[in-house]
Amino acid sequence: MLKTIDRVQLAVRDRAAAEETFTSVLGAEKVGEDKLDAYNAERTTMQAGTSEFELLQPRGKGPVAAHLDKWGEGLLAAGFSTADMTGLAAHLSDAGVEWTEEGDQLFIDPSQTKGMRVVISPHAEREPVGVISFLYEVTNVVADWKEAANLYADAFGLDYAHFHELTSDHWGYSGILTLFDPPSRLDRIEITQTFDNEKAMGRFHQKRGDSLYMCYVEAPDIDEIARRVESRGGRWTRANGSGHDNGFIHPTALCGMLMGVSRPTYAWNWSGHPEMVAPL
Repeated sequence: MLKTIDRVQLAVRDRAAAEETFTSVLGAEKVGEDKLDAYNAERTTMQAGTSEFELLQPRGKGPVAAHLDKWGEGLLAAGFSTADMTGLAAHLSDAGVEWTEEGDQLFIDPSQTKGMRVVISPHAEREPVGVISFLYEVTNVVADWKEAANLYADAFGLDYAHFHELTSDHWGYSGILTLFDPPSRLDRIEITQTFDNEKAMGRFHQKRGDSLYMCYVEAPDIDEIARRVESRGGRWTRANGSGHDNGFIHPTALCGMLMGVSRPTYAWNWSGHPEMVAPL
């Protein structure tokens, strides 16, 4: 019942500074500003590509303030869209998942998932802006990927037959991609279970337990993003010597959030349809 990875939410200390960062790095544009009582936070919504990034600054005690106090700035919640908010809400309840509602969004606490705070929004078509195309992945690092995959298939009405298992010795994890609608779209939750605690993801899970780890976007020109990051003194890393295909924006360069960036179609290499990867 999920359609896209629609947005992510970030905990930030200063929305104005975070807005400037997203504008400079991703060419994002501000499309909204309001209050989010569910989190007791002020919210600035930025659009980059066709996706949205909600920058949340606390007004007082709540999930945003708690995240900042414990972990600092960074990724707070994964955001999915659906074409049927009423139907999905009913499905979640039938699956035993508790949720709350504010405005036109549903909110799911990480206690109901495997450490993944979730916001669900009505699906909207948007004209892309900036230098990325869209979000297509959020990564949930967990102790048991099979248990998590079954939970999400049930809770979100996903077809397990569409999922794609994967293992990475380089990054030290095994897991699965919960592809929503392949091969039409890349959108998915990447569920990872680490087996090497010397690797970055393993260290992260040792420290934080089941939680959100990162997100991934597609972009027409990843070199342009690399230039933008490096011009601000930020860290950009090419992935596995992949040249112009794939890279990472370090959390210190993007308000505490690790973001992967791949060129168009390249992610099908590890998503079950390598034949769909277009040549450079």
